[in-house]
Amino acid sequence: MGDDSQHLRQDPTRQYGQRQGQPVQKQHPPGSTAKMDPPPDHGERSYRGSGKLTERRAVITGADSGIGRAVALAFAREGADVCFSYLPQEEHDARQTARLIEQAGRRAVPVPGDITEEHQCVELVRRAVEELGGIDILVNNAAYQMAQEKGIAEISTEQFDRVFKTNLYALFWICKAAVPHMPSGSSIINTSSIQAFDPSPSLLDYATTKAGIVNFTKGLAMNLVDQGIRVNSVAPGPVWTPLIPATMPPDSVERFGTQSPIGRPAQPAELAPSFVFFASQESSYTTGEVLAVTGGRRTI
Repeated sequence: MGDDSQHLRQDPTRQYGQRQGQPVQKQHPPGSTAKMDPPPDHGERSYRGSGKLTERRAVITGADSGIGRAVALAFAREGADVCFSYLPQEEHDARQTARLIEQAGRRAVPVPGDITEEHQCVELVRRAVEELGGIDILVNNAAYQMAQEKGIAEISTEQFDRVFKTNLYALFWICKAAVPHMPSGSSIINTSSIQAFDPSPSLLDYATTKAGIVNFTKGLAMNLVDQGIRVNSVAPGPVWTPLIPATMPPDSVERFGTQSPIGRPAQPAELAPSFVFFASQESSYTTGEVLAVTGGRRTI
């Protein structure tokens, strides 16, 4: 992987040198970036900003690692200050995200806490408004999954509640709290998934929430259009993040992403430009849309 991997013309099936899957590995949830083999690319060496988000104020959930970190880094290099949430046990990863934001010359506001609690969602918005002065971009990215190979028979009510509260309830609570502080021209971006359109039996509860996010996005877009706030969604396919070795069986980790037409999982850096597009004025005529970044897997 070269320093300019996102700027050289390349065969996407060969990019990152992955064609045979990942080494077998297992982590305890929520997982750690430092323990991943190979380490994920968040754009540390490749993402180049061009001022698309100058002086914007962004809130991102789950930005300690994975897609959230890549988006935080890209937003900062585009000129935005970033307030982001993370679980307290992800403090090590969160510190690295904050360093990347600050190295880009922007302000980082890390907010630890569990967004399955409504008061924590309200607190995240309060911190962003207090420390950044408002919110121009909201990215609802945090998610929880736990693969169950036997499907519905193994999904406990406790797991079902956690998946729905992290993936759907928190999104609702944060949007409700944030919208009054978002001026005309703001953007909300929700992370859905290929699972919303092509659900895996082992991720029944997770896939259900991701389908809900697609519908929520389309409905909220119409709800807020008169306020000049756009609402869109990015639907990733398989992406190499700590959630994968932390929530999937080791043999599934080894095969992860290899069945996509491109033949490998995405790196988080490959998702960030889609979020930048929706956050910037370049997507001014786009709302209620879902942008699939799936390695060729169909969403219709």
